[in-house]
Amino acid sequence: MGTTRLWKWLGIIFVMSFATLGWLGREIYLAAPPIANVQVMEGPQLFTAEQVEDGQRAWRAAGGQQLGSVWGHGAYVAPDWSADWLHREAVALRSQLARKHFNAAYDKLDPANQAAVDAMLKREMRANTYDKATNTVTVSPERAAAIAEVQKHYVDLFGNSPEFAKLREQYAMPENALPSIESRTALSAFFFWSSWSAATDRPGETGMSYTSNWPHEPLVDNEMTTSSAVWSMVSIILLIAGIAAMVWWHTAKRDEDDPSPPKADPLFGAKATASMLATRKYFFTVIGLFLVQIGMGAIAAHYAVEGTAFFGIPISEILPYTQARTIHTQFGIFWIATAWLATGLYIAPLLSGHEPKLQKLGVDALFWALIIVVVGSTLTGWLGALQRAGYDFNFWFGSHGLEFTGMGRFWQILLFVGLLFWLLLLGRALWPALKKPSETRGLVAMVFLSAGCIGLFYAAALTWGQKTHYAMVEYWRWWLVHLWVEGFFEVFATAVIGLIFARLGLVRAASANRAIIAETIVFLFGGILGTLHHLYWTGTPTSVIAVGAVFSALEVVPLALLGLEGWHNYQRSKAAPWVQAYRWPILFFVAVGFWNTVGAGLLGFAINPPASLYYVQGLNLTPAHGHAALFGVYGMLGIGLMLFCLRGLFARSVHADRLLALTFWGLNGGLAMMVFMSLVPAGIVQAIAAIDVGLWYARSPELIHSALMETLVWLRVPGDIVFSFGGIFLALYALRLLGKTDSVAQVAQTPRAAE
Repeated sequence: MGTTRLWKWLGIIFVMSFATLGWLGREIYLAAPPIANVQVMEGPQLFTAEQVEDGQRAWRAAGGQQLGSVWGHGAYVAPDWSADWLHREAVALRSQLARKHFNAAYDKLDPANQAAVDAMLKREMRANTYDKATNTVTVSPERAAAIAEVQKHYVDLFGNSPEFAKLREQYAMPENALPSIESRTALSAFFFWSSWSAATDRPGETGMSYTSNWPHEPLVDNEMTTSSAVWSMVSIILLIAGIAAMVWWHTAKRDEDDPSPPKADPLFGAKATASMLATRKYFFTVIGLFLVQIGMGAIAAHYAVEGTAFFGIPISEILPYTQARTIHTQFGIFWIATAWLATGLYIAPLLSGHEPKLQKLGVDALFWALIIVVVGSTLTGWLGALQRAGYDFNFWFGSHGLEFTGMGRFWQILLFVGLLFWLLLLGRALWPALKKPSETRGLVAMVFLSAGCIGLFYAAALTWGQKTHYAMVEYWRWWLVHLWVEGFFEVFATAVIGLIFARLGLVRAASANRAIIAETIVFLFGGILGTLHHLYWTGTPTSVIAVGAVFSALEVVPLALLGLEGWHNYQRSKAAPWVQAYRWPILFFVAVGFWNTVGAGLLGFAINPPASLYYVQGLNLTPAHGHAALFGVYGMLGIGLMLFCLRGLFARSVHADRLLALTFWGLNGGLAMMVFMSLVPAGIVQAIAAIDVGLWYARSPELIHSALMETLVWLRVPGDIVFSFGGIFLALYALRLLGKTDSVAQVAQTPRAAE
C-alpha cells in the first residue's frame, strides 16, 4: 500500500475515533449519577447537592487522588473511599435493621433472620429513590442513622480526634487533613454520593448500579455484571485474532532488508548550531528532576509501612505523603516531557539544516519558562497541601488533587502556552525539511504532527472547573493522560527512532516511512477509543464497557511485536564499528521495545478486560503496570533520546560508556525487581482478597498492614536501591560531561543538515 493511501486511512481513523469518543462523552454526561439533595423520609435534610460538590473540592484540597481513591482512581495506602463508605454504611444499616425488626444485634440472630435482614438491606441500598423534579434522594430513618454513624467516622478521621491517630498513621494522613468542620461535613456528603452511585440501580435497570456494580461488595449484591463478563471474553478473542493477523502481516510483507551501513558515521561531521547547544541545560535538568522523582518515590513507598515518618524521622509534618506522591508522579511527567522537548529542539536544525533567526533565544526562554512552571507549581502545591489558603487558591495555584494533572490552573495554562511555544520553535526549524521532497519527509511530518498533538491535547487539562461532575473530570483527565501515553507518545517515539536510524543509514528511509505510518494507524485505531478502559466504573453507561473492552484489546496488538522491533534494533547496534558510539542510546531503544511488550502489553492487558479490572482497579497491579509502562517505555525512551543528543553536543572521547552500562543495567534490573518482586505479588494478594471478600477489604488496614503485605512492600527496597544506583550513575555521567566544557562541539557558522 502506498504512503498516500496510508495517510488517508490515518486521517479517517483519527476523525472517526475522536467522533466516537466525543459522542460517548456526551452519553457519559447524560448518564452520570445525579448530584442531589439527600432527604430523610418525612424528616430533615441530610445533605444538599451543593455540599456534595463542596465535598469533592474538599477531598481534592486534602490530597484527592493522592489520598486514597474514589471509584478506584487514586493512591493505594488509604482506602478507596467509595468502597470504604459503602461497606461501613451497609454494616451500620444492617445493624439498624436487625434491631428494628428483631430487637437484637445482627450477630445474635439465627440464620433465617439474618437472611431476612440481608434481603431488607439489599432492597434498601439498591432502590433508586431519586426524584428528578425535586433533585432529591430519599432515605429511610434507619439508613439516615447509618449514614450519620459513618459520617461521624469520617468527620473525626479527617480532623484531629485522638482515637483515630493510629488509623491516620496507617492511611499516611496528617492530623486535621481538613481543619474546617464544614469541609469535613461536605466531604462526607461527597463520599456518601460516590458510594450511593456505586450501589443504587440505574433508572430502568435491575441489579445494575450507576458504576456497573463496582466495587465488589457482596453485602449489597454488587457483583460483576453480565456485560462485563461477555465483553471481556470478546476482548480476549479479538486480542488473539489481532495478534495472529499482525504476525501474519509481519511475516508476509516483503519490505526491503536493512541497507548496508555506511563506512563512517554520517552524523560525525554535523556541527551543533547555537540553538542545539542551548539544549544542553535541558538534559542536565532532566537528570536532576529524575533524581528528585526517585527520592520522592522512595519516601512515598516507605509511607506504606510507616505512615507519618521516614525511618523514624517525622518528615510528614513538612512533607506529607500526599505531597511526596504528587511530586513523584508530577516530576515523572516533567522530566520525560523535558527530555522529549529538548530532543525535538535538538534534531530539528539537524534534520533541516536550518537555524531560524532568534532560535537560540526561543530555546533559552522556553527553558526558563519550564523551570518557573516546575518550581512554582511545586512550591504552591506544597503550600496548598498545608490547608491554609482555601479552595480557590488550591484550584488556581495549589493542586487539583488529580494524578498526573494535579497542577493549579495558573500553572496548567503556563505549561500549555509553553507547549505551544515549543511547537512553534519546532515547526519553524523543521519547515525547510517539510517543504523539500525527500524520502524522510513523511517521517519528519509524523514527528511534527505527533508533537502538535502532544501540545494541543494538553488543552484537555483546562476543561474542568472546581465543581465539574466527577465523572466528567475523569473523562477529560484521561483524554490527556491516556491519549498522551497510549497515543501520541507512541507515535512520537516510533517516528523519532525511525528518523534517527534513517539518518544513521541503518534503515531505508522509504520503508521506515511506510512502516511508521502503518504503525501509527494501528496505535491510534486501538489507542484513541482504548481511553475508555479507564472509565468502566466512573458512572458511565454500559456502552463504554463494550467499546473500551474491544479497543483496549486492540491496543495490545502492536505492542506484542515491539519486542521484536527491539531485537532488530539490537542487531543494528552491531552493524558497523562506528555504530558502537551509539550503542547505549540504541540499547535504551531496545529496552523500550521490551517494556512495551511486557509492561504496557502483558501487564496492561492483565488488568484491562472488564472482568479483571472489576476486581483489581485501585490495587497494586495498577502501579505495577504504570511503573513498567511509563518509565519502562517513555522513561527509557527519554533517556535514550537524551544520550543520542549528548553524543552530538560533546566530543565523542569524553563519553564514559562504562557509566552508561551501569546506568542501563541498574535502571532495567531495578525496575524489574521492583515490579516483579513487590508490586505484582502485592497486587495478586489484594486481588484474591477483593474476589473473596470485597474491594473494601483489599484496601483495608487489616490487609495493607498485614505481615505479608508489609513484607512485600519491604521487598521493593532491593529493587529501589539498584534502580537508584542506575540514576546515580547517570548523574555521574552527566557531571563528567559538565567537567569537559572544552570538549563541547563548536557552533556551526553555516548550519547544514546531516546527510
